[in-house]
Amino acid sequence: MKALVYHGPGQKSWDEVPDPTVSEPTDVIVQIDTTTICGTDLHILKGDVPAVTPGRLLGHEAVATVVATGSAVNSLAEGDRILVPAITSCGRCANCKRAMPSHCLTVGGVGWIFGHLIDGTQAEYTRVPYAETSVHRLPSGVTDVQALFLADILPTGYEVGIRNGQVKPGDTVAVVGAGPVGLAAIMTAGLHGASRVVAIDKVASRLEHAKQFGAGYTINADDDVDAALAELTDGQGVDVAIEAVGVPETFETCARIVRPGGVIANIGVHGAPATLHLEELWIKNITITTGLVDTVTVPMLLSLVRDGRLPAEMFGTHEFALGAILDAYDVFANAGEHNALKVVLKR
Repeated sequence: MKALVYHGPGQKSWDEVPDPTVSEPTDVIVQIDTTTICGTDLHILKGDVPAVTPGRLLGHEAVATVVATGSAVNSLAEGDRILVPAITSCGRCANCKRAMPSHCLTVGGVGWIFGHLIDGTQAEYTRVPYAETSVHRLPSGVTDVQALFLADILPTGYEVGIRNGQVKPGDTVAVVGAGPVGLAAIMTAGLHGASRVVAIDKVASRLEHAKQFGAGYTINADDDVDAALAELTDGQGVDVAIEAVGVPETFETCARIVRPGGVIANIGVHGAPATLHLEELWIKNITITTGLVDTVTVPMLLSLVRDGRLPAEMFGTHEFALGAILDAYDVFANAGEHNALKVVLKR
């Protein structure tokens, strides 16, 4: 089969590799029907995730069809159409029982294993461990493209941004970074009753997307963000500041704009240290949250998508054949030039 192979920082290729096989009774083998590229894949290619070693097949999101099952798999069968989420859950360890499969102990203490610790989904086929407790069978009426964005970005924006940020009815929420995961936070902020959602980004096209995804206010990050938010909030600051980029500058922006008693919810994947100004924050009663998505809200989000309440398909702006994945990486890595959000790769 063909797959996207990581060869070290800055190096990748679409290569012929061995087909995956069932190696554990809880495995299934799936044919990848639709997949995508994540900002985390770009972080890997920058060398920000040293646990990813040369030879690894990248990717951690897919809609797929089951083609083979392990001997212990009873609830999935050949031909089933499923969502393969970014997080793998054994369903039995202490962390999975705490609804925190992002730190599944059975798979090594971190539930994100596809394209990280094992071969991923940017391939024609892949092996899915602990399939019965990890994947979701898809209902009719939900398209591949809609379901695809429930594998990672929508639950990430919702769980790590909105839920961790403790967004409440009437809150003013600022999302720093209007890329795909920031837009996911913007799209789902209304589920918790946020009254004002502010998008902050340097790219004008992303701010335009943010308006379509539900932001009532936009601020260009090259302008005086602090002054604009002070005017909007009568000098109080925002109730929740969501960091959705993963660089020191944006985290520090969140720390400046959050009000006393507010919450900073960090979503971004950070590859460099950020300064935590405790000399300023200690007196403000600030809560800072971090997190890796658990994907425990996928069934709820899937119901909202099925019933037309959450237009997940809005994230897909560019479509490619799976074999054109190198072109798709070029577009996604230069999203501003192409007005791209997420690329869709189809078999």
